[in-house]
Amino acid sequence: MVKICAVEQGSRAARAGVLAGDTLIAINGNAIEDVLDYRFYLAESTVTLSLLRESTPLEITIKKDMYDDIGLAFETPLMDKKRSCANHCIFCFIDQLPKGLRPSLYFKDDDARLSFLHGNYVTLTNLRDKDIDRIIKMHISPVNISVHTTNPTLRQEMMKNRRAGEVLSYLERLAEAGIRLCCQIVLCRGINDGEELARSMRDLAALSPAVSSVSVVPAGLTRYREGLYPLTPYTGEECAKIVAQVTAFGDECLKKYGNRIFCAADELYLKAGLPLPEEDYYGDYEQIENGVGMLRSLMADFATEMDYLEDYLGDGYEKRLPRHVSVATGKAAAPTLRLLASTLEKRVNGLTASVYEIENRFFGSEITVAGLLTGHDMAEQLHGKPLGDELLIPATTLRAEGDLFLCGMTPHELSEKLGVPVTPTKGEGAALLAALLGVNVPW
Repeated sequence: MVKICAVEQGSRAARAGVLAGDTLIAINGNAIEDVLDYRFYLAESTVTLSLLRESTPLEITIKKDMYDDIGLAFETPLMDKKRSCANHCIFCFIDQLPKGLRPSLYFKDDDARLSFLHGNYVTLTNLRDKDIDRIIKMHISPVNISVHTTNPTLRQEMMKNRRAGEVLSYLERLAEAGIRLCCQIVLCRGINDGEELARSMRDLAALSPAVSSVSVVPAGLTRYREGLYPLTPYTGEECAKIVAQVTAFGDECLKKYGNRIFCAADELYLKAGLPLPEEDYYGDYEQIENGVGMLRSLMADFATEMDYLEDYLGDGYEKRLPRHVSVATGKAAAPTLRLLASTLEKRVNGLTASVYEIENRFFGSEITVAGLLTGHDMAEQLHGKPLGDELLIPATTLRAEGDLFLCGMTPHELSEKLGVPVTPTKGEGAALLAALLGVNVPW
């Protein structure tokens, strides 16, 4: 049962007499515990709500189109508390955060409902048979799973959870039920790579087509690892070997299943000094949020938008020139952004686009992704640099509300320190092109 905190004015629920403060017990006789129950059982065209108003039970029937909402709001999006992680993974990034950051950053979630709703990855160790039964019954798909290794003993050692090995059996159950599985393998040097990686890829490929994609990414290591498991970063040569191993096995899967399944993260290519694969390597970019194909996707999108450059410029754009815009980014994305900026400069006379690579001194030089840059690092390293008319920063460096960096600085404070307007920008072709030109997207 869950408490209804608000009822949308004029909604079906409001017209039927549902009130804020009522407790929702069941829909069509099915108990409601969280948002998954609610959405699943609300899908019918006729729903009977079993409610408790103060101490009085009542039922209200509502007719609607299938899948339509009825206008109820609850205290939390999940209608329940988020489930925290019960593991103590040797590579956990949250364990490597310094003290003094926002409290929300230290929460370790491992909630299968967030996997379905927001694409979060889960380890399955929080789940029991009844949870798997519910996923199958509701056909919650896809489920994003942090596998890391299919060796039960090794998985238990890596996650420091006695259930980590036994829950691997859930993969087969979900696959047999037709649930699509998107998986990730976070590699730790000398632990789950080499022959262990080969084993994991074989085991997961055997679950095709249910296992539709697997990203292979290196563990992120910050400078705050004192007292933690002694992990070391991969060398460039080792990254090249991993890329070769993943690519070769992916080629085999492509021939056998018509799907590459396995892709290595952009970071491995960059550290190895290897060129990124072409677009068709990444298929539908299922693992783009894991840093697999992110840079290639940006390059392709930008190239497509460049075909419509005249639409972006519009009439009278030359009056805005000359324009000097700067871009701050991490080590990983800097070469790509320099290439794109140079391409645009050649097409627009009077435009200067400077790309500044920011070293992550806050977390350590091994962290190269743009999304983990801080305002303090940008302020320190860009001080005194010719930034021109505007500074573009990755929108991913800010929390969802767009108001704070990880270090607690605001974009406004960064702007004041550098003496230039600061504009958060999405890492998409259209958004980047428009921001570099200083125009609104015309469609």
